[in-house]
Amino acid sequence: MPYEPPTHAVERSLRATTGAKTVAGVDEVGRGAWAGPVTVCAAVTGLRRPPEGLTDSKLLTVKRRDTLDRTLRDWVTSYALGHASHEEIDQLGMTAALRLAAVRALEGLPVRPDAVILDGKHDYLGAPWRVRTVIKGDQSCVAVAAASVIAKVHRDKIMAELGSEHADFGFADNAGYPSPVHRAALEVRGPTPYHRLSWAYLDALPQWRHLKKVRSWADGSVPAIEGQLGFDF
Repeated sequence: MPYEPPTHAVERSLRATTGAKTVAGVDEVGRGAWAGPVTVCAAVTGLRRPPEGLTDSKLLTVKRRDTLDRTLRDWVTSYALGHASHEEIDQLGMTAALRLAAVRALEGLPVRPDAVILDGKHDYLGAPWRVRTVIKGDQSCVAVAAASVIAKVHRDKIMAELGSEHADFGFADNAGYPSPVHRAALEVRGPTPYHRLSWAYLDALPQWRHLKKVRSWADGSVPAIEGQLGFDF
């Protein structure tokens, strides 16, 4: 399916209106998975013409994504990756875990960015970062699209490695996201050491429900589920 290539329009706007010299594009992968970390990439690209075919990683074939990832790592001005583990997700919740991973990525850049283009409509970074949120930024903004591809390829490799001792779960193919293979393995074998145990899928697994971790605030309230996919996805 044809798509419009990403541009530097948002970055140019940020430079013009805020005086920012270094602008980072930020994207995450792993938010909706049942297992593994959430991974965030921060990429700085400048205003150069991007590699041909760059777009949201979800629109690319595995082969094309891997090829583009190799190109991007040399093409970008700089990039850094940040992760929040499944344990941190269970302890903090997804919004806080996303911020933790994003800050780790941004602080890993050689130069602190003056502004950040964040994919989506919710600013999970907040102060002191100067943030511009862009819905579908991974399709429309060059730096965010680059971050999308690098993050996706890197996390997929992590999940393939984590799944090497748990072949029944198919992590090399589903990257810890819901799939029929993943669901079937959960029913029989229960969660691996890499599963998020605060996630809603455990509610549909009576034999494993006792493993579920429930976070609560100081006032005893239970936080709302943050976009989790249940077992009947």
